[in-house]
Amino acid sequence: MRTALFGLLLILSVPALAQIYKYTDDKGNTVYTNQPPDGVAVDTVDLPPANTVNIRTPEPPPPLASDQEDQRQPYRSLSLGGIPDEEALRANNGTFVVTAQLDPMLQRGHRIRFLLDGIPQAAPGTATALQLNNVDRGTHVLSVEVLADNDQVIQRCEQQFTVQRVHTSSPGRP
Repeated sequence: MRTALFGLLLILSVPALAQIYKYTDDKGNTVYTNQPPDGVAVDTVDLPPANTVNIRTPEPPPPLASDQEDQRQPYRSLSLGGIPDEEALRANNGTFVVTAQLDPMLQRGHRIRFLLDGIPQAAPGTATALQLNNVDRGTHVLSVEVLADNDQVIQRCEQQFTVQRVHTSSPGRP
């Protein structure tokens, strides 16, 4: 394959390097060749230099303003508050308040949605705090999402925590 390609390139480049001759054959046809026949009067043909084109790959266009906004997050930080990081949360009735901490503050047109174990706990809104009620003991995942007008998630934070509840009807309790 490489040999055939090299041969083709060589054949195509020969006319550019060789002298071109012009003559009229015995039938009156004008013939152009790079090898003149013996015993025939030939004229040399002076060709102008070949055209060349410098091919450059164009620079990609700059990103659109809307693309730049989508690539960067609108908030420097988004975190959850009201739940401990390392230890269990003690909530005997399973009720506690969680908060979404944003920097900068919630922007116009954005809403916050809290999810407990993937289930929305309230309709999306502008409140950055939510009271969770009767959360069962055990390990849970709390998420907070910042939504745009079209309910597209533009930023998300998730934290795992454990709820510890004392069983109040225990026979060992006085």
